[in-house]
Amino acid sequence: MLNKIIKTKKVNIEIDKKSGFCFGVVRAIDKAEEELAKGEVLYCLGDIVHNSKEVERLEKLGLITINHEQFAQLHDVKVMLRAHGEPPSTYEIAKTNNITLIDASCPVVLRLQSRVKKAYDISTDDDAQVVIYGQVGHAEVNGLMGQTEGKAIVVENESDLSKLDMTKNIRLFSQTTKSLDGFNRLISNISEQKAADSNFEFTDTICRQVSNRVPNLTIFAQQNDIVIFVSGKKSSNGKVLYQHCKSINPDTYFVSEPEEVLELNIDKSKKIGICGATSTPQWLMEKVAHMLDK
Repeated sequence: MLNKIIKTKKVNIEIDKKSGFCFGVVRAIDKAEEELAKGEVLYCLGDIVHNSKEVERLEKLGLITINHEQFAQLHDVKVMLRAHGEPPSTYEIAKTNNITLIDASCPVVLRLQSRVKKAYDISTDDDAQVVIYGQVGHAEVNGLMGQTEGKAIVVENESDLSKLDMTKNIRLFSQTTKSLDGFNRLISNISEQKAADSNFEFTDTICRQVSNRVPNLTIFAQQNDIVIFVSGKKSSNGKVLYQHCKSINPDTYFVSEPEEVLELNIDKSKKIGICGATSTPQWLMEKVAHMLDK
């Protein structure tokens, strides 16, 4: 399947076919649409995807987005869990409050949660530190922290390694959407800084559906004169992929809504490529393309 080419009198645009929703997000949205089609009230714990336009689309279909405080007050209702995964406390509240869960947690995230919990359970035996390479406060990271009773250490980059006791054993994991290069840099830094008699174990838990987009976007950014990267502002994955595109092609612009391209001072006579994050819907990239033709 070739990238979608949109040619008009005004502009030549290519939409990257490999951009857009990852498997986990597609699965979550399919589940939401299936439940909403039944005509019942459906809540979603947090934004179903880190893209405000897709959230708005589903809310128009009846999806009600709530936070964790609101969730704890609900009883006898149906609540959807998004792809990011949830800590054990969420399931405990659901059981106590007779809440029916529509669990759309990504299988990749669930496997990671299981590995982190196992590492934490055995950490008392050798006084090991469970370390997560991820974004502090991110929904997926919060779910991972829950597997360790909040005791895991979150590091966002090399500067955070000061949080670790390099004389103790370390077990390192990664948020599924983090940069593979960043993870490898952490491995190198920890290996160099740890005490000789401490044990360092690391598990590559980065989703390849996400990390494999980097080489694809490298080629895509090189092939186009101008790149429009479409993503929600809350998307961790979007920030990483946008910065990568920008490093390859300096004429890369970040937009969250179609109307934002009207504010960009770009040469429409050049070849324009449109791509996006794993949380960016295809229909939104197409709207951006049509907005450029105005």
